[in-house]
Amino acid sequence: SSELETVGSAIGSEMAKKSLIAVLAGLAGIFVYLMLRFEMSFAMGAIVALIHDCAITAGGAVLLGQELSLLHISAVLTIAGYSVNDTIVIFDRLREVITSGRKGSIKELMNIAISATMRRTLLTSAATMCSVIVLIVLGGPSMREFSLPIFVGMIAGVYSTVFIAAPVVLWWARRTGVSLHRQVLESVEAPPSPSQA
Repeated sequence: SSELETVGSAIGSEMAKKSLIAVLAGLAGIFVYLMLRFEMSFAMGAIVALIHDCAITAGGAVLLGQELSLLHISAVLTIAGYSVNDTIVIFDRLREVITSGRKGSIKELMNIAISATMRRTLLTSAATMCSVIVLIVLGGPSMREFSLPIFVGMIAGVYSTVFIAAPVVLWWARRTGVSLHRQVLESVEAPPSPSQA
């Protein structure tokens, strides 16, 4: 039996390493996408919120008495995709508000963008949570083990988009002395390349 335990722990250790690499690669890929799609301040806000959501998802599973497994890695990656989608919706709306020429500080414009997307965020999250709750109540043990961290991560994702991502964007812009107004307008009004002219 000692041989079986040794083999089991070796396999478990190898799977844990590969799972960690998968999560880090996923987060790195999302960060690169955000840097290409948005300005650096937006990318920083989104990635901090994303790391928060992944940590809360894994921590919630542990607090609920679950042993971390590949199911939890799947849950973490699912929450990462779900959370970054919410954040991107708010950042897209902020870019629209800035490019529309609306007056106000970046903080005021961000509040407008968050308010405009709040209903959509709450409705989407509520609809998804209903499905997750059904899986928790009616699903088998493995489905419950997967759904509980998803539920915890979705709650974290809803508030982190508003209360973590947005403040980090403002903090990073102030820390680096970047004007988000100017950055967004320059990215929208960038001159066409010679091949497009």
